[in-house]
Amino acid sequence: MADYINHLLFGVYPYVAIGIMVIGSILRYDRDQYTWKTSSSQLLADDGMRWGNNLFHIGVLLILVGHAVGLLTPTAIYTQFISVQTKQLLAMAAGGVFGVICFIGMVILIRRRLFNPRIRATSSTADILVLLLLFVQLCLGLLTIPVSAQHLDGSSMLALSHWAQYIVTLQPGAAEHVLHEPLIFKLHILTGLTLLVLFPFTRLVHVFSGVVVPFKYLWRSGYQIVRKRA
Repeated sequence: MADYINHLLFGVYPYVAIGIMVIGSILRYDRDQYTWKTSSSQLLADDGMRWGNNLFHIGVLLILVGHAVGLLTPTAIYTQFISVQTKQLLAMAAGGVFGVICFIGMVILIRRRLFNPRIRATSSTADILVLLLLFVQLCLGLLTIPVSAQHLDGSSMLALSHWAQYIVTLQPGAAEHVLHEPLIFKLHILTGLTLLVLFPFTRLVHVFSGVVVPFKYLWRSGYQIVRKRA
């Protein structure tokens, strides 16, 4: 039974989450482009917005890049330069620094979102849910550091990277790699996947704008029509 649940959560759920994120985002962009925005509240109140927003985005972007490089780089490639143990230490150090930066920014943003009357009045349930879920995910990520420090042989890092690589390359048996991993790692993965499920239904979709729009703007053909001639 435990193996079956593990397979559902870490072998099936990742593809469900990715599918909902991709298809849902495409449908939302096609049908509701006017809702595709960050819904910035800076004009309503600027208290802590600059510091909180900058610290959060700097921290979260560096964390995402670190996760992508750390999890998806094949072992045979990076072990030509550093050992698995060294890579784990680097990941713990970088994750700790960037995580604290992101944590400070999120505390400022959550305080602003929940306790500023003007911001709270214009916040949707989805806005608050996503912000709190991101905070939970960040805390879970920070809590993995002391757990990782208890076994510095790199075994958990290898298991997690193999799971991610098996998922991305559509290989069977991905869930087996995390079956015996500590609960904190599993919760971190599941919370991340749940954020992917919520992605197309919240303001998180603006992440795609930061990636796609600049290239679309640079390579657009013709002029932008502001007003047609009479």
